[in-house]
Amino acid sequence: MRRVKSWIGLGLTLWLSAGAALQLWGDAQAPEPADVLVVLGCRVDPGGVPSDCLEARTRAAVDLYEQGLAESVLFTGGVGENPPSEAQVAADLARELGLPEQAIRVETDSHSTAGNAAGAAALLPPDARVILVSEGYHLLRARQVFGCHFEQVQVASADSPLLSRTRGALREVAAVSWHGLRGFCES
Repeated sequence: MRRVKSWIGLGLTLWLSAGAALQLWGDAQAPEPADVLVVLGCRVDPGGVPSDCLEARTRAAVDLYEQGLAESVLFTGGVGENPPSEAQVAADLARELGLPEQAIRVETDSHSTAGNAAGAAALLPPDARVILVSEGYHLLRARQVFGCHFEQVQVASADSPLLSRTRGALREVAAVSWHGLRGFCES
């Protein structure tokens, strides 16, 4: 029984360490100008309210747009548990934050990071230079997945609340492992 507890403790420690490493990795990026910012979809709360993470991603993208890093912003994500689509909720918030209508594009059919990438690839030219906007924990896998569709992929980290980042990072450890085993370019 003691050996089992030791293995469980080691596994939990490795899981937490991997989650922390994923979060820190994404914070180290400094993007250069590109063609488009791509905001990765995230949950919509009841009443069509953006979740903390979706709001953080949207705010980060608007800030990057205002810094002149891209000429447009593509919001991705379909309808999840709560309508409307993630992309539409994020685009509406971006408008409220002052993002010009001509800079806004939406992809409203995807339900995963791979779907976000495929949807973006269907809307953008193959040589588009993209900057992905998500939390740091998500950017390693997102960059790999988008790299299957675009040659030039940069990342920018959004700063969502600590609890949201912690939960996301722990979930992302499993997602990175799964995609690593299946291949990042497999849908």
